[in-house]
Amino acid sequence: MAARSVGLLARSPLCAQSRSPVRLAAARLLSGAGPVAADVGREEQPLRGAETGSEDKTPKKRFSEVQEERREQAQRTVLIHCPHKVSEKKFLKYLSQHGAINNHFFYESLGLFAVVEFARKESVGSLQSGTLMPHEAAIPFRSRFLSLKLKNAGGQPSEPPSVRASQQLPPSSQRLLERLCRAESVGDQLDTLLQELQLTEENVRLRYLTCSLIEDVAAAYFPDCTVRPFGSSVNTFGKLGCDLDMFLDLDEIGKRSTPKTVGNFLLEFQVKNVPSERIATQKILSVIGECLDHFGPGCVGVQKILNARCPLVRFSHQASGFQCDLTANNRIALKSSELLYLYGALDSRRRSPPILPTLESLKALASAEDKCVIEGNNCTFVRDLNKIQPSRNTEPLELLLKEFFEYFGNFAFNKNSINIRQGREQNKPDSSPLHIQNPFETSLNISRNVSQSQLQKFVDLARESAWLLQQDGEGGPAPAPRQPWGLAALLLPSVRDSRSLSKKQNRRPASERVKSLLESIKEHNPDSPTATDGKRTMSTHA
Repeated sequence: MAARSVGLLARSPLCAQSRSPVRLAAARLLSGAGPVAADVGREEQPLRGAETGSEDKTPKKRFSEVQEERREQAQRTVLIHCPHKVSEKKFLKYLSQHGAINNHFFYESLGLFAVVEFARKESVGSLQSGTLMPHEAAIPFRSRFLSLKLKNAGGQPSEPPSVRASQQLPPSSQRLLERLCRAESVGDQLDTLLQELQLTEENVRLRYLTCSLIEDVAAAYFPDCTVRPFGSSVNTFGKLGCDLDMFLDLDEIGKRSTPKTVGNFLLEFQVKNVPSERIATQKILSVIGECLDHFGPGCVGVQKILNARCPLVRFSHQASGFQCDLTANNRIALKSSELLYLYGALDSRRRSPPILPTLESLKALASAEDKCVIEGNNCTFVRDLNKIQPSRNTEPLELLLKEFFEYFGNFAFNKNSINIRQGREQNKPDSSPLHIQNPFETSLNISRNVSQSQLQKFVDLARESAWLLQQDGEGGPAPAPRQPWGLAALLLPSVRDSRSLSKKQNRRPASERVKSLLESIKEHNPDSPTATDGKRTMSTHA
């Protein structure tokens, strides 16, 4: 949980910006073992013995199992825009005419919306068959995104709203700061940070539903396609308000064809040939982007960024409030998400002696069914969490956090790189300021966007953070309970810490410098599509 909380700390509303290479790089370097090891927490299973590393004996689901269960759940779900004075009881009674309802919740995003999961997929079809097309000029697309109208709005009884909307955004800075100040230890603060910022069950459901709605649009061209979420939405690094990365998976289309072996004939589909797979991806995304722009309900601000290393379509999904990036056949990104999910499910901390196994050790545990090679890259590792022995490490979270800052505050970035596959340092193969080897595409540096000045800011902040945590001694609160301490002192945006070293007294608070660092990376990302099309920066890695 420590590593996941470190990631959330950098993205908290007190000092957060949108996605940035240094944050993504920091998150990825945490997935090894030994001195560069760290862990991510879990969103699919409840938190457990963070202080002792004790293991829950409940069998853990594989990443693929979770993905398929969530996808099937989303296919039985509809999204409905509701009037604010809707009666929840009458609303559910009306929908129940089409079948039993398993689950539902309401949320606010440019209006009131309801997410309703039916027990059977046929109920969705029944509901759609009784749904009208608007009378005004519109594209006649039968989606699962619907609008509820009151037949006689004026005649409705004036009763107080009976709908409770679930929270889809992170807490305010003030609320988070107050909760951190009330904690008993730095470990408790990390738990609090995780509880306040991690994706909720409702938010996870909404993310899978959004992918399912986009899949409905893409299926007009590719009937057997799948749109899968990846990255922070599924790898347990996500926080409320984070972007939604998804990719259009067309691999299953070919797999579903079972050629008949009887006779001396073989049939193949006629297809349009293109010079390369990259061009095919660009053409597919170009068409899907046009389709989303013209026919996708709630999809606005569509940008086709096709010349990036990983071509994508970026858009906003107004109903869910998510900023979305859609790529195609990006299976290595999904594999990276699975690796982080697996690490997060193993233990709720990080450390040397190892808490998390290296990728090489996970590969050694793999069976024949785990074998995975994508575009020539060996992405094999054991996928069954129950085959991995838990760590016996018992170090507390506050020690892990402090020594995380100390370690990277003194890391020899000028000559060493980080090897996640083997969980160790190694000689840097090039002159880039920060080098973290991609665990699957090992010739790539996943932190290549980070400049020397940005890396130095990260090192300075890591050193200062370690010093501030050291001042809290054993991790207990300051004498005045309401006085910022521990994580609160690191995150506080507008008050200088009175305990700072004299040479730092005229500097801005740590969180403001974190904010400045992330903004700097956002604006000067050398791998951004900005250089060619003027669009805002992004990273296309998982």
